[in-house]
Amino acid sequence: MGYTEQDLQDALTKYRQNGGSIRSIAQEFGIPRATLQNRLYGHQTHSTAAESQQLLSRVQEERLAKWILIQASLGCPPTHAQIRGFASRILQIQGASRTTVGKCWLTRFLRRNPCLRTQRARKIESVRVNGATDSVIRSWWLYLTTPTIKDIPPANRWNFDECGIMEGQGTNGLVVGSAQTRAIQRKVPGSRAWTSFLECVSATGVALPLVVVFKGGSLQQQWFPLKKDEFEQWRFTTTETGWTNNAVALEWLQKTFIPYTQPEDPSQPRLLILDSHDSHKTEEFMWTCLYNNIQLLFLPPHTSHVLQPLDISVFSPLKYTYRKYLNEITSWTELTVQGKQLMIRCIVRAQKEAMTAQNIRAGWRASGLWPININKPLSSRLLLENSNPVADIEKISAPREAPGPVQSSQPSKAPTEPIVDTPQRKSDLHYHLNDLVLQNRHPCVRRLQARKVEKAFDERDFKLAQALQEIEALKAQLEAAQPSKRKRVVTDPNERFATIQLIHQAQIEAGRIKEPAAEESDSESTDSVASCIVVS
Repeated sequence: MGYTEQDLQDALTKYRQNGGSIRSIAQEFGIPRATLQNRLYGHQTHSTAAESQQLLSRVQEERLAKWILIQASLGCPPTHAQIRGFASRILQIQGASRTTVGKCWLTRFLRRNPCLRTQRARKIESVRVNGATDSVIRSWWLYLTTPTIKDIPPANRWNFDECGIMEGQGTNGLVVGSAQTRAIQRKVPGSRAWTSFLECVSATGVALPLVVVFKGGSLQQQWFPLKKDEFEQWRFTTTETGWTNNAVALEWLQKTFIPYTQPEDPSQPRLLILDSHDSHKTEEFMWTCLYNNIQLLFLPPHTSHVLQPLDISVFSPLKYTYRKYLNEITSWTELTVQGKQLMIRCIVRAQKEAMTAQNIRAGWRASGLWPININKPLSSRLLLENSNPVADIEKISAPREAPGPVQSSQPSKAPTEPIVDTPQRKSDLHYHLNDLVLQNRHPCVRRLQARKVEKAFDERDFKLAQALQEIEALKAQLEAAQPSKRKRVVTDPNERFATIQLIHQAQIEAGRIKEPAAEESDSESTDSVASCIVVS
C-alpha cells in the first residue's frame, strides 16, 4: 500500500482528537480500515512484534546509530567492519548464545535506521578539522569587518595562493575496450616532476597572469612550446623543491601583483588575502606591502578549504581540466617524452576553461569574503562542528510504535536502575522480571513495563561495550606515548633489505617487546643477528 508509518500515526492522532468514522479516516489517509482499527485496539506493527527475534534490541540499535552519527560528525565515520565488530561486542557482553552478527545484519540494520546511509568518505587532514572551527572563524571575521578593510571596494580585494600538480598525472576514468581481455592498458607520460602555480584573483572575477615554478636549477629553452602567444604574459622560474620560497614570493609581489593591480586612485588601499606561509611573512615582503598601501590579511592556519576562494571553486576545476586534456592529448599522440611542453599546452587550455569570472566570483561568494557573509563559512559542510547527530536521528527516524489506548492508572513499578541480578540470556530476563509485571494483568501494561526494564539493561550493555572500546583505545595511546630508546638497524653493506629477524632483535633492545626465554639451540643464531645491529 502507498502509506507510511507517519501517515498511520497522523490518522491515529486525528481519530483520538476528533473521533468520527474509522472508515472515512482510513480512506482519507490511504490506509486499510482493518489496519487502522487494529492499531487503535493496541496491535503492534510487524517490525515491533519481531523485535524479540533481533540480535540487538531497538534501544541498543538506536544508541548504536547515535554513536555512528557522532563519530561521523567528528570526522571519524566507522566502517562496515567496525560497526559489525561493535555489535558483536554487545552480544558478547549480554551473554547471548550467538556472539557474532550475520552477514546480512548490517543491511537490515541500515534499513531499520533510515538516518544512516553508506557513503564514500572524503579524506580531510586532521589539522584542517581542528583548525576550521566555529570559534576560530568568528574571531578571525572581526579583522575582515574592521573599518579599514570593510570599506575597500571589491575591485581592490585579491586572494593569492599556490597550487601544485604533477606533469604526467592524468585522470583515472572508465574506458572501453575488448571484452576478451581482463585488463586494458593505457599509455601515460612517464614524467612525474612537480610543478606549482601562483594564482591571484579579485572579487570581481579578474585573474592575474600565471606564475609557473618548475623544480630544477635553471630554465631550459626546450621546456617551452614554440607557439608562445597564449602564455606571453606568464612568468616562469625554478626552485629546488618546485614550491615557492621567499625570493619567489617577493618577486611576484613586485613584478606581478603591484603593477597589475594598481588602482586608478593611488591613495586607495588594496586588500591581499593569503595564507600564513613563511614566505608571506618576511620583513621585506611585509614592508613592500606597507609602502604600497597594501593591507595584508592572513587566513587562520588550516582553514583555506573553508575561507579561501581559490581553494573552494578554482583549483579543483583547474586540476580536473588539466588532467582531462592530458588524457585527450596522450590518447592520440605518440608519447615520446614531451615533459614540460605537454604540461604547458594542457595548462593553457585548462586556464581558459576553468579560470573564468563566474568560477572566481562563486568562490568569493561561497567563502563569504565578498559579499561579506559569515553564515557562508559557518554553514559549510566541511565545518564538521555544524552537524547535530542526535537531533538528526530524532528528526529522521520515524516512530515505530503507536501508544496503546490502555494506560496504567498507577505509576510504573519498574525502577530506573535494575535491582535484579544480571541475566545471562534475554529469556532469563523475563523470568527475573515476572514478579514485577504480574501486578498488572492487562497484556499491554505488562508488555510496556517489561520493555522499560529491558531498556535499562540494554542501555547498560551498550555503555559497557562503549567503555571497553574506549579503554582499548586509551591503552593503545598509552603504549604509543611511552618513550623508548631510539635504535638504528644497520645491515650488511652488500645487502639492501632488512630481515624480520633483524627488526625483531632491534625491537627487543629498544624495549618495545620483551625478550623471550633463550634456548640453547637459538644462542648461535641470536648472536649472529645481534652482530648486525648498531645502537646509536
